[in-house]
Amino acid sequence: MRRVLPLVLIGLLTILVVVSDHPFPPPSDPDRESRTAVVALGDSTMSGEGAGNYESGTDGEEGGNWCHRSLDAEIMKTPVEADQRFNLACSGANSEKLRVEQLPRLSEIANSHRVVAIVVAVGANDDPRFSEILNKCFEGWGRRTDCTSSVAPEWSKRVRRMIPKVENTLNTIRQTMRDSGYLDSSYQFVVQSYASPVSPKMPQSLQNLSGCPLRTADLQWVVEDAVPELSHGLRTAADRANARFLDLSRAGEGHEACAGGSNASTEWFTRLSVDWDGLRDEGRASHALQESFHPNARGHEQVGRCLGEFLATDKREGACVPRLDGTLGLTTEG
Repeated sequence: MRRVLPLVLIGLLTILVVVSDHPFPPPSDPDRESRTAVVALGDSTMSGEGAGNYESGTDGEEGGNWCHRSLDAEIMKTPVEADQRFNLACSGANSEKLRVEQLPRLSEIANSHRVVAIVVAVGANDDPRFSEILNKCFEGWGRRTDCTSSVAPEWSKRVRRMIPKVENTLNTIRQTMRDSGYLDSSYQFVVQSYASPVSPKMPQSLQNLSGCPLRTADLQWVVEDAVPELSHGLRTAADRANARFLDLSRAGEGHEACAGGSNASTEWFTRLSVDWDGLRDEGRASHALQESFHPNARGHEQVGRCLGEFLATDKREGACVPRLDGTLGLTTEG
């Protein structure tokens, strides 16, 4: 009997070690099932950059928080049956920042609400550094030189380097939900790509500081090469992570910044936008152009409606494309 007791203790200690390395999911709120939620994760295109009407504390007021989470962001305009919408996206976020800064909050929400859908937009701020390229194109316009000749040859490599980073982030999101007691099949998981904010079809009279200071050759490369290839890379990452994919590469056609000429009300993206008051504030000056060439409130509303149409289907993939009536609609594949 004396020999049995040590053996029992050893067995218990072994179990404790295993449990400590593989902890049980934290207890969820007993009312979780009665509260549903959709959650948005990602970067500026998801946070609502360019839409204005930013949540208090995300417009540089507190601790350098420039996430620009808008109350008019896409996720807030998505018609979906849920009690609450949580926008965790942050302007400038890349895959690593999403994992470190947004997933802890996702875990909290997953334990307090029954999450029915997660929508992710990330990747452009990883190796592609898409915003940085647009800034270089802006600078190139001022110098009368093209910006894409140095970027185009390595664009494919940048996108390929991005794919495993996004894939890893998507898998980490999946694991976060599993750790909160969710099956992969118990919620919708959607990855969306990016729309081109500009077009070579804009009036030449607006290819300047009054609208869109970008050269036609650079605009053609963005629309014909950069955005479609970035979208293809994100589709690959989504497929590897067993997530659904919503293609936005054509979502802005005919409604890009400056495409409306004298009638900017038809545009779904911001033109060159300068915070003149911010330029006089040392703490805000570096963010004075941050809203430029992002979806505006109209654009977020259109994408939100299309996302809602996609969430209402069981299709693996879909694409948002402009309709003849001037709205954005869903086409599906597979």
